[in-house]
Amino acid sequence: MNLTIFAAGSRGDIQPCLVLGQGLQHAGLNVRLAIPQNFSNFAQSYGLPVHPLRGDVEQIMTGETGRRYMETGGGNPLQSIFAMRKMLGPIAIQMAEDVLEACREADVLITLAVFAPFGKTIADLCHTPLILVEPTPVFPTTAFPAPGWPLQKNMGEPLNRLSGEAMLQVIWQWYRPFVNEFRRRFGLSPFKNSPFRHILTTAPLLSAYSSTVIPRPNDWPENIHLTGYWFPETLAWDPPSALEDFLSQGEPPIYIGFGSMAGENPEHFAALVLDALAQTGQRGLIATGWGALNIKDIPENVFVLDTVPHGWLFPRVAAVVHHGGAGTTAEGLRAGKPTVIVPFIVDQLFWGKRVQALGAGPEPIRAKHLTARKLAQALHTATTKPKIKLRAESMGQAIRAEDGVKNAVNIVQRILGA
Repeated sequence: MNLTIFAAGSRGDIQPCLVLGQGLQHAGLNVRLAIPQNFSNFAQSYGLPVHPLRGDVEQIMTGETGRRYMETGGGNPLQSIFAMRKMLGPIAIQMAEDVLEACREADVLITLAVFAPFGKTIADLCHTPLILVEPTPVFPTTAFPAPGWPLQKNMGEPLNRLSGEAMLQVIWQWYRPFVNEFRRRFGLSPFKNSPFRHILTTAPLLSAYSSTVIPRPNDWPENIHLTGYWFPETLAWDPPSALEDFLSQGEPPIYIGFGSMAGENPEHFAALVLDALAQTGQRGLIATGWGALNIKDIPENVFVLDTVPHGWLFPRVAAVVHHGGAGTTAEGLRAGKPTVIVPFIVDQLFWGKRVQALGAGPEPIRAKHLTARKLAQALHTATTKPKIKLRAESMGQAIRAEDGVKNAVNIVQRILGA
């Protein structure tokens, strides 16, 4: 049986799909990945064949519009519509055409739930079943406000659900003109209304997170399956000798990295980070990432690197500080480390509030409100409060006991009768 998996976005969006693809491949299914071309080498390191898609999301997010969106548009759903349309406009239909080509011989299409309207369109054109996956909850619920909604607190059951319905409309408006233009090109009628709710309730949806982190809401339909996190297999990785030396020469450092986030002024964030570490006297390990944190005059208590496997590094640090991407949050929790989240856009505040509610870290600090003093206080809280350390360790033990990939593969096999 041939499966095509379509994913686009940052590494945090791509990696869970690679891990699932690898698990399905090990189960004897033929898997092809339809992902942006700039991730081709990354996917091939998993031993998976790739159908590269036109459009470099990394280039978009690090461009002027992407950086401005991280600074201003991410916290306002209405502003996000205009920003996303501007960023997606040059590549959306090209990418959909390439996914369609990748599905010509597929028996099943698996796609991220946020792309459900594109996925449904392509599945219909190819006459194949559709399976959705999500690293962050998409379906509305009374249990909590929608990830991406600006107000991340329990607003009561009716308003929690309303925020979820509103966010589905916002996401639909991100893509609506491109989805309907794509449908017209291939002779399909445009969607007159948002198709999200219908698709999310009729296609199997695999939720790649732990029920210890997000207990399953009672009002979700039966087609939504919480599997546990999808972590990559532990691979042999040879760290640079300088990194090994740094780790061995003192107390475990604090990891700080914002992935593809840093806004329009990454130098400003770099200065804040160094100042906060100086105020606390902590050792730091800073990952520059896509956001290209520009570190100058590196002090002796700080080590700077580009990227490093989180699964290897996080067990070796005292705490983790990051933007709150779903994948990075999962790795920090799995390692059992206190977590400080500095959210920029979309679902990141949701994960920050979730970590706080779990007792595994202090209150998140929105990126636009970040100061060296606030970060220093959060670092102090995360590394000195015994309750936070014990709760983080407990969460890590629970998550490490799960096998989300195996659960997901079993569900896919059952759905397909394979």
